[in-house]
Amino acid sequence: MNTQNRTDIAKLGEFGLIEHLTADITPMNKETTTGIGDDAAILNFGNDEEVLVSTDMLMEGVHFDLTYVPLKHLGYKATIVNLSDIYAMNGTPKQITVSVALSQKFCVEDMEDLYAGIKLACQEYNVDIVGGDTTSSLTGLAISITAIGTARKGSAVKRNTAKETDLICVSGNLGAAYMGLQLLEREKIATAGKDIQPDFAGKEYIIERQLKPEARKDIIEMLRKENVVPTSMIDISDGLSSELMHICKQSNVGCRIYEEHIPIDYQTAIMAEELNMNVMTCALNGGEDYELLFTVPIADYEKVASMKDVRLIGHIVGENLGTAMITRDGVEMELKAQGWNLNSNN
Repeated sequence: MNTQNRTDIAKLGEFGLIEHLTADITPMNKETTTGIGDDAAILNFGNDEEVLVSTDMLMEGVHFDLTYVPLKHLGYKATIVNLSDIYAMNGTPKQITVSVALSQKFCVEDMEDLYAGIKLACQEYNVDIVGGDTTSSLTGLAISITAIGTARKGSAVKRNTAKETDLICVSGNLGAAYMGLQLLEREKIATAGKDIQPDFAGKEYIIERQLKPEARKDIIEMLRKENVVPTSMIDISDGLSSELMHICKQSNVGCRIYEEHIPIDYQTAIMAEELNMNVMTCALNGGEDYELLFTVPIADYEKVASMKDVRLIGHIVGENLGTAMITRDGVEMELKAQGWNLNSNN
C-alpha cells in the first residue's frame, strides 16, 4: 500500500478513477474492436456477429443492504444489471458467469435463494449460466457477474457516435428506483428494534423498481422492428444527467433536454413530496433505473415518437453549447453528473 504521495480516491470519483487507471491502455489484439469506455467491450473474431462482454460487481454495504433486500431479489437484480449493458450496445445477451465471495454468516440455503434469482432472470431473458467462481470473504457478500452477448457485425451501438441535431430519447420513467431506495432506508430506520412491519401500501411500484428492475429487451426489439438504429446508447445506472454527459463527452457534442418532457411516475412524485425532495433532482441523478438513453437521427422522429414507453426529451447540439436542461420556466440549467462515490449506499 502506498503511504506517500497519496491521492484520495474520492477526489477522482468512479469515472475519474477509471479514466485515470485506463488512459494509457491500448488494445494489442486485432479482435478487440472496442475496449474500456463503453457499456460493453466489442470483440470481432471475423464472423458475421460481434461478441459483447460486460462485467459488474455488487458489494454488500455499498450496493445493497440485506436488511431489506431478499437474496432472491439480489440474484435477479445482479443479473439484470449486466444484461442491461448488453442491450445498451444494441446486442442480445447469451451467457453469464457468476462469481460470489461470501462470509461464514451465509449458509447453503442462502446461496440457493441467491441462485434462484439468478436462474429466474436467465430464464426470463433466455441466457445461459456457463461458469464462475466462489470464494470466501471476511466482510460479507460480493457478487460479480460477466455477461456475454452478440450483435450483428457493425450494428453494435456505442456512446461516442451521437451527432448534432440527433433526438434524445429515454425509455420508461426515471427516479422510481431511487425513491424506492429512500423508502426502504426510511422504513429500516423507523422499524429498527420494533416488532412492526413496514407499510408499503400504494408504493409497490417504486419498491419493485429498486428490488427487481428489468432490462429493456422490449425497447431493443421495438427499435429493430421499426428499423431504427440509434446513433448512440447507454443504460441509466448512475442517473440521466451522468449518462447523458457520458454520451456528450465521448461524442464531443452538447445537449439540451427539457424538464417538461422528463418522464416521472406518479408514485415517484408522491414519494419525493412526502420526503420533501425535489423530484426532478431524483430523476436526473437517482440512478438504478436501468432504462435506455439513446439518440436517433431527426429523420426517425415519427417512428420513435409513436413507440410505446419511449419519450423524446431533447436534442444534441454543438459541443461549444455545453450540456443543459431547460426548466419549465425557460431557464437554462447546466447538467451536473452525480453518479457513484465512495460514500454511496446505492
